[in-house]
Amino acid sequence: MSREFELIDVCHTVEHGMITYKGLPAPVISDYISREDSRGRYAPGTEFHIGKIEMVANTGTYLDSPFHRYARGKDLAGLDLYSLANLDGVVVRCTGRTEITEDVFQEIDVNGKAVLVHTGWDQHWRTEEYATGNHPFLTESAASYLAKNNATLVGIDSFNIDATRDGNRPAHSVLLGHDIPIVEHLCGLGDLPDNGFKFFAVPVKVRNFGTFPVRAFGLVSR
Repeated sequence: MSREFELIDVCHTVEHGMITYKGLPAPVISDYISREDSRGRYAPGTEFHIGKIEMVANTGTYLDSPFHRYARGKDLAGLDLYSLANLDGVVVRCTGRTEITEDVFQEIDVNGKAVLVHTGWDQHWRTEEYATGNHPFLTESAASYLAKNNATLVGIDSFNIDATRDGNRPAHSVLLGHDIPIVEHLCGLGDLPDNGFKFFAVPVKVRNFGTFPVRAFGLVSR
């Protein structure tokens, strides 16, 4: 089947027992009603599966809303769909860098864009290296530059958009303080072009919740 576009998946698969963020529990995926158990509820030959998952919100590739950082910030239910879907996307190549400063964005038009920071750190996914303090991160000045220049969403393929050597989280504080959602633990950003694509990262609409996994992908016209 010939298509006029390509959909490029840039998120991790959620699996039973998978650790995303060191120190937080892995998801527990099980049957609530198995296919076998369902057979007694329906007509012969008809069966269904109803699954159950127990997990923390920060699992897999997930989006942070302002409520994640600020008690009065917008929660997942309060996010504007126009800040999550069909966004003009740009990928900023930062492989080989740990401290990502504002200079990497200064030659790029970030106004109204989903700005995706490609560090290549996803190659360490589900290894001990992934969660070390050596992971790439945005500096406070970089986050401030993106906020000042009206980025709509910011994503990164690293363990955290902030440095995690201490308890300070300036990139989260700045971006979420300006109502700019953050997507962490992206992957496969090398498969996206630098620009000219649409980006989608839509979480479930949950009230009084700040973070949730997303199916993040880019739409690239052929």
